[in-house]
Amino acid sequence: MEIPVYRDILEENDLKAKANSDLFKKFSILTINLMASPGAGKTALLERTIEELSPSMRMAVIEGDLATNLDQERIRKHGVPAVQINTGSGCHLRADMVSEALEEIPLAGLDMLFIENVGNLICPAEFRLGEDLRVILASVPEGEEKPLKYPVMFREADAVVLNKIDLLPYVPFNREAFLCNLYSIAPKVPLFSLSCRTGEGLPAWIEWLKLQRGLIRRA
Repeated sequence: MEIPVYRDILEENDLKAKANSDLFKKFSILTINLMASPGAGKTALLERTIEELSPSMRMAVIEGDLATNLDQERIRKHGVPAVQINTGSGCHLRADMVSEALEEIPLAGLDMLFIENVGNLICPAEFRLGEDLRVILASVPEGEEKPLKYPVMFREADAVVLNKIDLLPYVPFNREAFLCNLYSIAPKVPLFSLSCRTGEGLPAWIEWLKLQRGLIRRA
């Protein structure tokens, strides 16, 4: 049964997400909503991505966490504007939160905006933020069942990143089973297997981002 109050919340969020999207299009900014469970390596992936894309791409990051500004500080050390959103007990970012954060980011000349959502693979699936792409980050220690446990999230992903492949020799992770589970949910989704620690597999992810940025620029 659909609850009217919840429906109204989603409708209000979608309106604000549309306004965010229009703003991103105005400035030709590729915007990526990065979602994962806590500890999968979202901030580490952003750090490596910034290192690889700088200085050819101008980037900014919106960080979502329940508390602290630790991830914001990590990103700012790389010379990239970062705005922290603390949700308290909230399990996801909303479009109005992103809208307020955008007031602190110089959008003119920006190539990419990364939104690191709150560590959660449930609620963020239903709340659009105005992003162009949704990227789901999984990690080897989490196991191969993740796509089956969170099908809505993986089904709506524009790309999936499998992080921490350097741990494959040390943890009981069945890579073939992960692929089977993932493609049973999202048959055509691009998958990037990599290690933020060693850099293995990172070039393919970076090239995909460059391609997506080029498509935005030509739109």
